[in-house]
Amino acid sequence: TGPFTKQAGAAAAKDWEKKLTPEQFYVTQENGTEPPFSGIYLNNTESGIYCCVCCNAPLFSSEKKYNSGTGWPSFSEAYGTCGRDESNTNIRRRPDNSLGSTGTEVVCKQVCHVFDDGPTPSGQRFCINSVSLNFKPGSS
Repeated sequence: TGPFTKQAGAAAAKDWEKKLTPEQFYVTQENGTEPPFSGIYLNNTESGIYCCVCCNAPLFSSEKKYNSGTGWPSFSEAYGTCGRDESNTNIRRRPDNSLGSTGTEVVCKQVCHVFDDGPTPSGQRFCINSVSLNFKPGSS
């Protein structure tokens, strides 16, 4: 494969526009955020796995989901985490200053943020947009 070019990037964006709903495209490709308390998975209590809407990678287990009161689905750790070791997860962390303070953005193709005000034992709160997820019911 050749180097990534602007043309290749534009072609990839057009492909995503065809595959995703406008809301999914906005959140996953343009770093948008859905309105609080509007997401389909906010109040979902079924057992299962939450996967990336773009690549279908497992991101979060329902076992780690909790009601943070923030208006977005929240999880205490990523799927595949062992303690604080995220080497077997499908997420990446990167610095983010878009919220008016230094924070951490968590990405696969979707975007969420992680905060250090979550429940024990992790102390983390992964706050994610519902439109960036697909839910697969079943064992988590």
